[in-house]
Amino acid sequence: MPKAVLMQGNQACAEGAIIAGARFFAGYPITPSTEIAELLAKKLPQVGGTFIQMEDEIAGIAAVIGGSIAGTKSLTATSGPGFSLKQELIGYASIAEVPCVIVNVQRTGPSTGQPTSPAQGDVMQARWGSHGDRGVIALSPSSVPETFTLTIDAFNLAEKYRTPVVLLLDEIIGHMREKFVMPDSNQQMIINRKKPTLPPGEFLPYKPDEDGVPPMPAYGDGYRFHTTGLVHDYTGFPTGSNAVTDEVIDRLHSKITKNIDDIVKYEEFNLDDAEIAVVAFGGTARSAYAAIESARKQGVRAGLFRPITIWPAPEKQILRLADKVKAIIVAEMNHGQYINEVRQIVNGKTQVVSLAKWNNEPITPSEMLAAIQAIR
Repeated sequence: MPKAVLMQGNQACAEGAIIAGARFFAGYPITPSTEIAELLAKKLPQVGGTFIQMEDEIAGIAAVIGGSIAGTKSLTATSGPGFSLKQELIGYASIAEVPCVIVNVQRTGPSTGQPTSPAQGDVMQARWGSHGDRGVIALSPSSVPETFTLTIDAFNLAEKYRTPVVLLLDEIIGHMREKFVMPDSNQQMIINRKKPTLPPGEFLPYKPDEDGVPPMPAYGDGYRFHTTGLVHDYTGFPTGSNAVTDEVIDRLHSKITKNIDDIVKYEEFNLDDAEIAVVAFGGTARSAYAAIESARKQGVRAGLFRPITIWPAPEKQILRLADKVKAIIVAEMNHGQYINEVRQIVNGKTQVVSLAKWNNEPITPSEMLAAIQAIR
């Protein structure tokens, strides 16, 4: 029988990465993500993997890209300042279509900020931090067990769509300890990248299949391919062609936007008859459950919409929500970031209210209940 244990969110992330097939970690210790590196330093060698503590955050993501190109599922873990340093190479991984996972356990910022305090201030950075146009996938768990499953999902999405995926924790979830029963690893759906079926002489490394994703050999598989951060044609070599540039940039978006239903995950809680909806994710959603139950006891029909996939945003679901409720409260531990995305999606269909907090403390259930009660 599987044994129930008390497990930390960061620990669940490390365990999920190993189950997903990750065998390479490169990074630099930074609070509040350090436990991920600590555990993987111990456990990766036990399963034939490799852990490297790099000299800085930039080297960490660079090594991860190299590990992935060599054919190994790879990840790094960081927090705000490190996430900033990684942005240029996250863009490189995007245009070179290198699958990898970047775990960002958010803390209060900017700069060094408050290293051990909870925050959700990197939401927009996860979407727009790297320059240029590209599609982005970012996931946000709200519990320790979900951190485990979403880490596996992050690797599956990275491998399936040949893209970097951000796992956007916050300090609450990273350091929280909850009851966790490790699932049978044989029951987990694990996706690996597509390999070429053509012989090396006929293979074009960046020619996409019908799903918009090119097969990906590893260095050493016998296929010749070139990797660059420049716009490249199907051969992988740089080109200044207008038509190729248009196709490449569009495909970085379309391979994600055309698969929204496969990528987007969300949770609805007490929304069937709700008049007021709270949109909250990560650690903030924990307070929302309690606040909504209290509101219901007082006769206020409130519910929670929790985006699990932060990016791409669950537009269809939020639009549907806007047609049903008289107000949406966007609760987040920052100065107000995701609310801008919700307002853009809703486009005036209903009232959108901000419940933002950025003072090192989580939004409490009582604060959320007060925001619900204030809606008229």
